Amino acid sequence: MKVFKAVLSAVITLALIWALQTKFGDIPPLGEFLNPSTGFWQNAESKNIIPEEDFKLQGLQGKVTVKFDENMVPHIFADNDHDLYYVQGYLTAKARLWQMDIQTRSAAGRLSEVVGPKALEVDRYHRRMGMTLGAQHTLQGIIKDPVMSKVITAYSDGVNAYIKQLKPGGYPIEFKLLNYAPEEWKPINSAYLLKLMSETLAGGSNELAMTNVLDKFGAKVTNELFPDYPMHEDPIIPAGTKWDFKPLPVPQPPAAFKAQMLAGMKNKDRVEGIGSNNWAVSGTKTASGYPILANDPHLNLTLPSIWYQMQMTAPGVNVYGVTLPGAPCIVIGYNQKVSWGVTNVDADILDWYQIKFKDANRNEYWYNNKWNKVERKIETIKILGQEAVTDTVLYTHHGPVVYDNAAMAKKGRINVPVGNALRWIAHDESDEFKTFYLLNRAKNYTDYRQALRYYTAPAQNFIFASADNDIAITPNGKLPLKYKDQGKFIMDGSNPANDWQGWIPYEQNPTVKNPPRGFVSSANQSSTDQTYPYYINWKFAGYERGKRINDRLAAMSKATADSMRVLQMDYYSIRAQDILPTMLKYLDASKLDDAQLAALDTLKKWDRFYGVKSLGASIFSTWWDKFYNFTWRDSFEDKDKLLYYPTADRTEALLMKEPNSVWFDNKNTPVKEAASDIILASFTAAINELIKEQGNMGKAWRWGNVKPFEVKHLGNVPGLGSGNFASGGSGSTVNALIDGHGPSWRMVVQLGPQVKGYGIIPGGQSGNPGSFFYDDMLKTWQDGKLKELLFLQSATQNSTRIKRTLTLSK
Repeated sequence: MKVFKAVLSAVITLALIWALQTKFGDIPPLGEFLNPSTGFWQNAESKNIIPEEDFKLQGLQGKVTVKFDENMVPHIFADNDHDLYYVQGYLTAKARLWQMDIQTRSAAGRLSEVVGPKALEVDRYHRRMGMTLGAQHTLQGIIKDPVMSKVITAYSDGVNAYIKQLKPGGYPIEFKLLNYAPEEWKPINSAYLLKLMSETLAGGSNELAMTNVLDKFGAKVTNELFPDYPMHEDPIIPAGTKWDFKPLPVPQPPAAFKAQMLAGMKNKDRVEGIGSNNWAVSGTKTASGYPILANDPHLNLTLPSIWYQMQMTAPGVNVYGVTLPGAPCIVIGYNQKVSWGVTNVDADILDWYQIKFKDANRNEYWYNNKWNKVERKIETIKILGQEAVTDTVLYTHHGPVVYDNAAMAKKGRINVPVGNALRWIAHDESDEFKTFYLLNRAKNYTDYRQALRYYTAPAQNFIFASADNDIAITPNGKLPLKYKDQGKFIMDGSNPANDWQGWIPYEQNPTVKNPPRGFVSSANQSSTDQTYPYYINWKFAGYERGKRINDRLAAMSKATADSMRVLQMDYYSIRAQDILPTMLKYLDASKLDDAQLAALDTLKKWDRFYGVKSLGASIFSTWWDKFYNFTWRDSFEDKDKLLYYPTADRTEALLMKEPNSVWFDNKNTPVKEAASDIILASFTAAINELIKEQGNMGKAWRWGNVKPFEVKHLGNVPGLGSGNFASGGSGSTVNALIDGHGPSWRMVVQLGPQVKGYGIIPGGQSGNPGSFFYDDMLKTWQDGKLKELLFLQSATQNSTRIKRTLTLSK
């Protein structure tokens, strides 16, 4: 028996040792993960900060001083550009290395290498979208520029200087969870980040769904339901602005397109709700007499935060703002003379072309009345624990044929047209970092305009303010010269007339400087009114946020930085202002029960603010969603094909102007319904749903409870996010918080002799969940407050907010 127990003990011990060193599915080798010398224990950080530290950093050309404030924001003081960007790379890697690595892997289609086959279809999609092609072309553009070539090289070298210092015990915890090691950072990795941003902001499409609509309903109905300009609009460039240029001839659509639109025809979708706000107010409307600029880009919120705060100082530059971890320069920020910010334009710079192949071999395709050779690119996707997969991508002169068979597209659950080639601006050569390099050093409006010349994609509304009392905004990017509605539907890839016919001249991108109204602003709505001579897109974000911002700014006088903060936190619903009176007019209260009548009474008293404690917001939001879906679902829900639903604006127009429209008739019932019937049915359904999910009307109906919100971990690791918390706002309010999207960086800058900046990110500077600085600013962000940003003028300037000084030397 003793021998048996000894043998059993030995077997169990060996089995345990084996188990601790083996990876099971998503679980890392627990022996390594729990190892006190190299495991996750090593990632715990003390809140106590070492006040001063000096050390050698190989690769520097001189001495660099870094001051860290109470939130661990680094303030870099370098003697030259090389050291400035070298240390930027070094410090960013020290704070956010895994974030940099995983985002690059995602864009490059290399997630399967570290997470296994579950990421295969995501990797395949990114390869087939041509992300690598685009990154290579962007890197070519950067390397051609002698200044930016040095910047990107110095930044990459700085990142690698940190990586070389790392030992396994110091790896960020996510590397340990996934059981892999960081690899050398290359300049192309920074280019991949630009492609990732292009995918986020300009990588979706609705051409497949719109083409299906055209197929099903014909051109007349499609044109009526999907007009090229909305009923409600308050454009970015003020309506009536005169265009002081002679436009180029606009391309004409081919005869086939005209016939298609007269007779009719026998993807990854665009993501709604990813918006942003920015505005700048002239000194004529401020208490100081100098401009104030505000920006809050809305993106998918994560921990670690999308942005990394930093001040960067060297001869010729002293700039503060936020950077993209993995990319050089300040992207949104200010210096002593100017400030700038961005929102997404949503320009149509991604088009699909139907390709006609010669035969099943697909070696040639028909274009310009002849057969042309198809190029093939072999993509090899490495997969953790499995054999690598090879994938052949076909390329035409338009670009890659993203999915050439339906089975592959269905497997990837990607809504992109099958057998179609992709023309995407993100594939073109570019040098966007040059724009930010120049903006970091800009002194005036002329410098701002010069910087924008280098920007390609994704097109952004660049807002500007200066101490010279200039304000301006420019929907800017490399915009293709198109005929009207080109790219609204899938196009015939054989006809050269459907190709992009050049570019809108940079000087003729819509812009306005110092408008009479005293402010400029954007919230992703239409760039211009209909007098602008070029086609940018047929659809933009709804006008509601832009309208609310413009209404508030127009009424302001003697504005302060805090006035801007309050506006960034605004929860007022222009949508409710526009449509709720009409919805109430058509609601027959005599057909409601007591619970529904009580809800109606609450709604009538609602102030139209989406506050955390608002019951009216929950009732209106649920009612509107039901009304929208009841109106369109019977005609546009199709299990066999993707159909694009009409916009909220078009839905409002029908209710307000055509209450007896055929679209309000539910085709699944024998009677003919009008708007009043759908209004009643949707209201009762909304209240019944709220009762079912939240109980009887009371505190449980508060908007913050009905709409929970969370800032999740970038890799969706449970326990490393914020957890759910109550928040106000909706997708169409200025403070647009919905489905994990929201203000990723709130910034307000008061220009003048002494510039003052205020800002906050929804998290912290560190990417380490074991650090106090992982989420130390989240509560301030949740409360709608801003922190005054410490903008030092020299390395020797004293401040009680400086908690640590790091001196680096070669």
